Order: sequence, then C-alpha cells, then structure tokens
Amino acid sequence: MDQNTPRVEPVIAVTDLRRSYDGQVVLDGVDLSVPAGSVYALLGSNGAGKTTTIRILATLLRADGGTAVVAGHDVATAPDRVRESISLTGQFAAVDEILTGRENLVLVARLRHLAEPGRTADELLARFALADAGGKRVATYSGGMRRRLDIAMSLIGDPPVIFLDEPTTGLDPQARLEVWRTVRELAHGGTTVLLTTQYLEEAEQLADRIGILHGGRVIVEGTLAELKALMPPAEVRYVEKQPSLEEVFLAITSTESTEGSLR
Repeated sequence: MDQNTPRVEPVIAVTDLRRSYDGQVVLDGVDLSVPAGSVYALLGSNGAGKTTTIRILATLLRADGGTAVVAGHDVATAPDRVRESISLTGQFAAVDEILTGRENLVLVARLRHLAEPGRTADELLARFALADAGGKRVATYSGGMRRRLDIAMSLIGDPPVIFLDEPTTGLDPQARLEVWRTVRELAHGGTTVLLTTQYLEEAEQLADRIGILHGGRVIVEGTLAELKALMPPAEVRYVEKQPSLEEVFLAITSTESTEGSLR
C-alpha cells in the first residue's frame, strides 16, 4: 500500500472473540474484518457459532473475551452507540401479521421517532416492490414478500450496518432470489452487510468476502477467487451440462406464471 494512501478502518472489526455456554466452547478466538459497503458472508454448519457471533455484534449477548467494534463503537463499552448504527434481521421475519405492510413500517418509523413515518413507509414499499401490497395484511404475504418487508423495516433510520442471520432459511427458490436482489441493492447503496448462511451458493452469489467458521474460529477467509485458489488446479473435462433442479423449477414456474397472465 502507498504510504500516502490513508488507511481505511473496517466498519466491523472482531479480534479474538470468545464465548462458551455451560463449559462448551462455541467461539474460540474469532477474527474478522468487514470493509464499508461490502457484503461479508460467514459460513458454517449448524452449531458453528454464526448466530452467537451476530448476537454479540448486535449487543444482545456478551462475549467472554476479545474485542468487537462496529461502526467505530466497541460493543462492550458503547452498546447504545452500536445499536444506533445497526439493524438485525433474524432467521424468521419479525413482522406483525395482523397489520398491513405499510402499518408495520409506519409503526417502526414512529418508534424510531422519524418526522414523517408515512412518507418513510411509502418510500420503502416502493423501493422493495411492495407498493401494491402495502395496504394488505401481512398474513396474506408470501415468504419472499415477508422477508423483503422485514429487511425494509430494518432499514428505517438508515443504519450503516445490517446483520442478516440466515436470511433465506425456509424460503422457496424464487423468494430466495428476491432476497438476493435486495441484499445486492443494499450493498450497492453503501450499506455494510454481514450475513450468515449455510447455503454455499448464497455466499457465492452475494459476498465480496467469505469467512468459514469452524471449530470456534474463522479458519479461512477471502474472496471467492482466493478461496478457490486454495484448491488444486482444476482438471479440464468435457461433460454434458445438465440443468440443476433449481433451474428446472424456476423455468417451469416462470413459464406457468407467464401463461397464466395471458389467459
């Protein structure tokens, strides 16, 4: 790096993070660094500690050791400042099914003491392609629509950092693609996104950098290209390319939707 180039501090910086439950070590020295405006995917199997890491960064859980800084604030010594800078979307959409989509957004905007909650709600409904459904009860929404509404609610107040804990769990392929599009738009707009996932394809599609959490530590991290370079050189073979089941599903359902709209 050129000596004249100013050093850019990461928006999320974690060093030697540790946490145990009843003597069971879950995090055993986690280190990670997330630049501003990027998408960082934390991969790991069930029980690897992904959600524990997110909960510590979101100030919902105290670490046993190590340090974590989010948006320039230490999660242990300045939790209130951290909460002002973040939003957290968990594995299940935290929306009120009795209310309409717009009412959910207005409620959160009022809780955040925004001056024009109605205007904020309408802007987010348009941004997340939910304007036509804004007046309908959330109980009538599809899984993808609920997740988009959930993420829209998390953006009220323009937090610079978003935590997405397994955002596409339980969603069908089409809904998952909708969420992927939303995450890409967030990062394009300058929001820093840390997401956890078990889906390798999700990390491939979304992440600027990927960390693999295993045995309580991030054992390797880097760009997709850097991680692929860790493997032996690819052996070139000529094979017949067959569509995946997901590609078949999306092709059939999109065709049915098109034909149905023409009837």
